[in-house]
Amino acid sequence: MKKLLLVTLFVVCGLAAAVAQRPAEIRFDKQTHNFGTLRADSCVVTCVFSFTNVGEQPLVINQAFPSCGCTVPTYTHEPIQPGQKGEIKVTYNGTGANGGHFRKNVTVRTNGAVEMTRLYIEGDIE
Repeated sequence: MKKLLLVTLFVVCGLAAAVAQRPAEIRFDKQTHNFGTLRADSCVVTCVFSFTNVGEQPLVINQAFPSCGCTVPTYTHEPIQPGQKGEIKVTYNGTGANGGHFRKNVTVRTNGAVEMTRLYIEGDIE
């Protein structure tokens, strides 16, 4: 009987400790970048979205995919430890696009508490 009680106590304590830890959590410095006005003949631009893992578990970016082929994201594939920073670099190629305003997004999927976040880039092409 004592052994059963002891085993049950260990299981309950183990579960409580596992639940008490916060999962990975991504926090971006900004989620929108405005390139301003771009010239149609030189319209390849890049921006960087910085983030921090504010959770207590390693953060893994599973996927970062753009809303169209004119936008290309690149990101760190290694796990980001708690408290560490990472970045997602987004390159937009608007060469040959019609003039006017553009707004594109990149969907970021992680193992964090919030599994999906959208980042936005925008600007105007003359």
